[in-house]
Amino acid sequence: MNSTVIINIVRFILLLALQVVVCNNIDLFGFIDPYPYILFILLYPVNGNKAGLLVSAFFLGLVLDMFMNSGGAHAVACVTLAYLRPVFFKFSFGISYEYQTVRINDRLSPERFSFILISVVTHHLILYLLEIFRFSLILDILVRTLLTTVFTLITCIIIIYLIKPGKQQ
Repeated sequence: MNSTVIINIVRFILLLALQVVVCNNIDLFGFIDPYPYILFILLYPVNGNKAGLLVSAFFLGLVLDMFMNSGGAHAVACVTLAYLRPVFFKFSFGISYEYQTVRINDRLSPERFSFILISVVTHHLILYLLEIFRFSLILDILVRTLLTTVFTLITCIIIIYLIKPGKQQ
């Protein structure tokens, strides 16, 4: 097996365990939970197998749906994020994405931050649209998306820096 495959399997298991064991028990203001498990989709190699990403994103969301009893909302949000990921890469990184010189788990730059922000907002908006599923509660959906996005962004950035700290010069 390739070392990249092993790293992705370990990342899948660790982020899923972190989400289920720790983050599902955090409730800020009663409804705000961080969702750092989407880092698996964001940190997946740029030149990796696209079908493998879609399938693993589906299983990541499906397993999380089983633990959270959310009826498939996480699976849909994860697959949508995995599908739209190349578009977000192209928007955030431009020509660097074309030459596949992008690395998300390096130091945080404006391009990396915009990629993570767009991805997290998209994931959370789809997730809450499917969980709440009432047009009359659109303001509640937007507030939850905004607050959870901020909390998830902070959590994801902390995890990225813990996993791969920047080189000291």
